[in-house]
Parts: sequence; structure tokens; C-alpha cells
Amino acid sequence: MAKRIAVIGAGMGGLCAAIQARAAGHTVTLFEHADAVGGTWRANRYPGVACDVPAILYQFSFAPNPHWSHHYARGPEIHAYTEALVVQFELAEVLRLNEGVTRAVWDEAGATWAVETERGARETFDAIVPALGQLSRPQLPEIAGVQDFAGQTFHAAEWPDGLDLTAKRVGVVGSAASAVQLIPEVAKQAAHLVVFQRTPNWVIPRNDTAVTPEAKALMATNLEVAMRLGAASRAMIFDNADTFFWQAFKWTPEGRAAFTRTALDHLEAQVADPALRAKLTPDYPIGCKRILICDDFYPALCRDNVTLETSAIARVEAGGVRTAAGFHDLDVLIFATGFETTAWNWSMEVVGEDGRTLAEAWADGPEAYLGIMAHGFPNMFMLYGPNTNLGHNSISFMIEQQVGFMLRALAAGESAGARTVRVTANGQARFNDTIAQALDQTVWADPHCRSWYKAANGRVYQNWSGSCTDYAAATAEIDRAAVAIG
Repeated sequence: MAKRIAVIGAGMGGLCAAIQARAAGHTVTLFEHADAVGGTWRANRYPGVACDVPAILYQFSFAPNPHWSHHYARGPEIHAYTEALVVQFELAEVLRLNEGVTRAVWDEAGATWAVETERGARETFDAIVPALGQLSRPQLPEIAGVQDFAGQTFHAAEWPDGLDLTAKRVGVVGSAASAVQLIPEVAKQAAHLVVFQRTPNWVIPRNDTAVTPEAKALMATNLEVAMRLGAASRAMIFDNADTFFWQAFKWTPEGRAAFTRTALDHLEAQVADPALRAKLTPDYPIGCKRILICDDFYPALCRDNVTLETSAIARVEAGGVRTAAGFHDLDVLIFATGFETTAWNWSMEVVGEDGRTLAEAWADGPEAYLGIMAHGFPNMFMLYGPNTNLGHNSISFMIEQQVGFMLRALAAGESAGARTVRVTANGQARFNDTIAQALDQTVWADPHCRSWYKAANGRVYQNWSGSCTDYAAATAEIDRAAVAIG
């Protein structure tokens, strides 16, 4: 019997869940707070925004896109891809934009979820699929005096439409994933750019190339063969990431040596000034923080109109930023400081068994079986949940495995004539003990490693502990010792 499923969030995860659940015969309603689909690719519009995963991996296996302009897709193209999914799979009829979910409450007697929305609607579903992402809540650093700044200031994820930085004195706080993409573009416009770097990052080359119109036209002459070749290329790139890139995080001697050498060679090749190179050389092991993949960040820092400031920011004043080394006059101040990750503050309240909220269950840290199911919250299947983030491969692959697990779990319940599927306390505890032990063998366990992957208590709640192939195997079947069907 078809289940009524509420998918909450229309980013990559929510779209995948809606498409696949409908294909399996379920009735789906797709809720989205914003006025368009796309999630992070709708929200992030800063200049230079792109994916640092090869485009051939950053798409769904059931919806390959032969039209990427570069081997690493630009943000607007990925957003267009998500919009094309709505058309291709006829999601418009189940999509409710401008209607986020504010609350979901489990009803044990009815074995259903009561879902409340921003528009005041209250509807009942057999299962819910929170697809709210890990990187959706902009993080602003606590710097004294920010409110006193007389110029324009904003977070990179809230880039103003039509912003013109021509002849402006611009400051960018941060030098990580979003910063290395926007800084080269800002440097082309600004009269002067000051990059405030707290910690240098390991950077490896992207070696990106454009897909020429001629190449696209050639492939279009035989799409069947092109798709077959694309699948083979996808498999090769996937295997390379899963086998070799993973070793930078698995912390094999070969992995850390090879990727450290690649990063240092990249830095030396692009930055001639030894003093600047020293400022850009990390003092922590590679893989501890997100490894950045880009070709134009270092050259941007070498421009005459760019200053790299590594002294600590003392405070922001009306006219600019004061550091321990001096004062920088600025007209615009941009915070490229990432997102809130370790607190897991969802935009909706979830109330499970016995009236316990998910926030209460996660007060000491978020835990979920396979990153999908949380004990005490039956018939709830989250996407991109705790311990499912990656540093080496594509999250779209992980999402497909999570959606597949959800559909298998619902099918198992249906076959048993059951109304609920839930992870047991012991099943969740065993899984999290196992993953914690595995994570202790990664670079993130290094005591000198501090990053957004790691909570204040030292636990890594963000990342998966192995390869994507390992995750596919873990989610391939329903372990009845961990998952109760009744």
C-alpha cells in the first residue's frame, strides 16, 4: 500500500527522495521554505560559486546531465539542474514552495506524523523525510564592533543582487571553501581587497577545463554511446576518489605524503614570494580541515591590489577593520565564514515518542543510525544526517543510498503488515560506537586537528568514517537486529 510521505526541503536530497519515492508508488508532498528549489545552490549566488566535486559525480545516476559547461560545475548550472529535475520528473504537482515545515509531531496511536507548515496547514503523513542539509545556516564570527561598521556588510551566502564592487575597498573575512571561490572574482573588481585569514588551508589543483561546444556537439551525434562512455568515466573518477583520495583522510602514510606533496607543489608553483608562501602553509595535517580544490586562489593573492592579513582581528570600526598589525580602511566587509554545523539546529521542531523532541535527543550531540534514522522517531528518514558528510567524494551518491535504504525499510514494513519502522536504542548505540571507533583511525582524530567537522567535545558528528563503497554496503539491506518493524 502506498505511503503518504512528507519530504521537507527541496534541495538535492529532497528532490531525490521525492522522485524515487513516487517512482516506488508512494504519495509524496514536497515542502520548501524558499520560493525555488535547489537548496544551497539556490541560496549561494556569490561570484565564482562552483562545486569542488567533478560534475560527472555531482548528479544523480538516474538523471545524468550531458550539458555541463566545465568538468567542475558552476553553481548556477547546478541550480538549473535541480530545476530541470522538477520538469523531467513532473514534481510541480507535488511541490509546495514558500511553505516550509515548522513542526512535525509523532502520533503513536495512529502511527502517523502531524506536519504543520508556515502557512498554518496541518496534515497527516505516514512518514517524513527531513532533507534540511548540513550547510544551510550561515555562521558569523563573534567580532567586536561589527554593528558599528558604516559600510555594507553581509555573509557570502546572502550575496546581494546587483552588487557592484568596482573601485571599492573590500575586506573578506575567511579563506576557506567559499572564500577561495569568491576572492579571485572580487579581486578583479575591487580597488583593493584585504583577505583576513585566521588559518591557512591545504589547497590542491582543480585542473578544471571547459567542455567545448564542439565536444558537446560531437557527443550529441550519438547520445547512447556518449552516455555509456560517461558512465565509464564516472565509475573511474568515483573509484579514484573512493580508493586514493580517501587515503588522505584515512590517514595512511602514502595518502598523507602524496596529498601533502601535491598541495605544497601547487603552492610553490603559484606563489613565488617566500614570505607569502609561509603565510599560506598550514601547520596541521592535510585532511584535518576540508581540502580546497582550486586553481585561481593563490594567483589572486599575488595581485598588486590584494593584501593577505594574518594578524588577528581586534575589532571592526565604522571605517574598517583593526588588527594587531594596524587598520584597514574598507567600504564593504564580506564574511566568508561558512555555516553552523555542529549544533544541528534544524529549522523545524520534531516531536517523537513520549513527547521528546529531536533537539532534546541530540542535546549531547547528534546521533542517527546510518545517519538516516534516530531512535525514538519512527517512520522518519533524514537525508544528509549525522556522519554522512564526505571530504573525498560526492554527497549525491550518499543521498541516493539513503533514499534507497528508506524505500527498502518501508517495503519491509509493508511486507510484514507493519505500520512502523524504527531503529532500536541498541541498534543506534552499536552503530555509533562502531563509527566512533572507525573515526578514531582518521586524520580528524588527531589532537591537533580543529575544524567544522569536529564538535567541542572532540566527537566528529559530520563525517562518514569510510569510503562511499562502504556506505553503499552498509545501507544495502535492512538489518533486523537494528531496525524494528512492527
